[in-house]
Amino acid sequence: MDDMETWPEIEKAKTERRRELVLQGPGVDTRISSHGGLTRSIYSLTLLNYLEVSQCPSLTEIHEDIRRLTTLQSLILCRNKLASFPDVISLLGSLKVLDLSVNNLQVLPEGITQLSELNTLNVSCNSLEELPAGLSRCTKLSTINVSKNRITRFPADLYSEKLDLLSSLVASDNAIEELSGDVHKLSALKVLDLSGNKLKEIPCDLSDCPKLKEINFKGNKLNDKRLEKMVNGCQTKSILEYLRGKGKGRQGEEGGDAEGGRNVDKKKRQQQRKKKAADEPDEVEELNKMVVRILHVSDAPTALTVKVMAEVKDVRPYLVCCVVRGMNLKSGNSLKRFLVAQTKLHDDLCGKRTTATIATHDVQLLKGPLTYEVKPPTQLKIVSLGRKEMTAVELMRHLHLEADELRKQKKRQNVTGLHKYLQLLQGKAFYPCLVDAEGLVISFPPITNSENTKIKKTTKELFLEVTSSTSLQTCKDIMDALIIKMAELNKFTAEHREEAGSDGEGEGPPEPAASVETSSELIVQQVRTVDQDGNLKVVYPSKTDLSSSDVSNLTIVW
Repeated sequence: MDDMETWPEIEKAKTERRRELVLQGPGVDTRISSHGGLTRSIYSLTLLNYLEVSQCPSLTEIHEDIRRLTTLQSLILCRNKLASFPDVISLLGSLKVLDLSVNNLQVLPEGITQLSELNTLNVSCNSLEELPAGLSRCTKLSTINVSKNRITRFPADLYSEKLDLLSSLVASDNAIEELSGDVHKLSALKVLDLSGNKLKEIPCDLSDCPKLKEINFKGNKLNDKRLEKMVNGCQTKSILEYLRGKGKGRQGEEGGDAEGGRNVDKKKRQQQRKKKAADEPDEVEELNKMVVRILHVSDAPTALTVKVMAEVKDVRPYLVCCVVRGMNLKSGNSLKRFLVAQTKLHDDLCGKRTTATIATHDVQLLKGPLTYEVKPPTQLKIVSLGRKEMTAVELMRHLHLEADELRKQKKRQNVTGLHKYLQLLQGKAFYPCLVDAEGLVISFPPITNSENTKIKKTTKELFLEVTSSTSLQTCKDIMDALIIKMAELNKFTAEHREEAGSDGEGEGPPEPAASVETSSELIVQQVRTVDQDGNLKVVYPSKTDLSSSDVSNLTIVW
């Protein structure tokens, strides 16, 4: 069999100069098996920036010709049986997302350390015993997932100040015996999961990680039994305070030069944190000029709650929500600016919805309580934005047809709008959805939300929803960024109220001065997310959300 035989999907992608290609499932696996591997004609698609080949147990290797795909930004090769990967991966200089999870890899190619643009590395569920030294050269790394391997230690350079964007390190269910005190050098670290390993100690220096919000050390037999009890209760704040106190106690015992040296190191770290705070983005500086008030969620039956069903765990497990009041969408182009900002967040911070997805709803049109669950594509019905009611199967088919038609009409190499997110659900047996009290689907992430709850210029309260398959902290980070952007837009609208009132796009006469004066203040109300038994899963915003010391005038009302 000619391994250069062109498959129909590849021929179509080549003819239409596509930039995305997804191959997955039993049909593709049968062809891989009969051809003795993945057809090499796929490597002729040199325009690709997104390639996914997944759920193919017959795929055991990737040919070195993959080096030809130099424009790739996302390479997803999960749930196959890859035993190795060629070192020529170093030539994929544009690669930002690499997912080799659920394979049979025993080693990773050294070439990974040459990927200077890489921000997401997922190699979970393999048979790796170590990570390649040199990952500190990947200075844009934000997320590393190496869970469910056989790793016994991290390479020394993983604890590097060069990795100042690394926010999530997940290494659960390995055989890691030691966590270095140099972990404090990871100044952006927010999530650290080392559950199910062989740690006996947790370094006190961990408490010096300035942004750490979520840690998990469950399943480690620690020498400090008091600490082990706290760890099993997942009390992040208490654990860090305990480690901080323990570290001070140890300094006192050691005394002398050792104590002086430690104090110098601590002062240096404090200076570094102050410098980093001084260099925070302009968005935070803008928010410093504003007031965002956070209200504790009411225990009244009318308060919005979201129940999360267990089945979402295998599809899109993470969700945070909140209610925002005071957002001025009525003046001039304010609604349009907000929607444009949301789209930009989707493209940038949300990684084109691969990392997370945002949905917004008009609170007055919601009928709570809400339920986050999964449905088969044939049973999920939604009135998506600007369309009539149809099943998810029908909607996806319509979107695929529209995407093909757009490519032909405009001779585009790729597509825009909802069409560019279709591959995110391809091959899934169940789709995630948010359902109201009457059983109506109001959100179908990562594709669309409902016309029935669509926000308008007249919307006074917004229900914000962020879902992700990455982590809970990812949802919180995206929600933080969204609210900061909303505060910035509200301030802009207030400062340009005269222009907004006279541009011909407002509804009726300009608003009275009294209402404009308060229009820049946002009130964020907590929403509780509970499991199907009613146990609290997460509340947003919590006391650690939107309350960074970098934001001096953030007012929290509990």
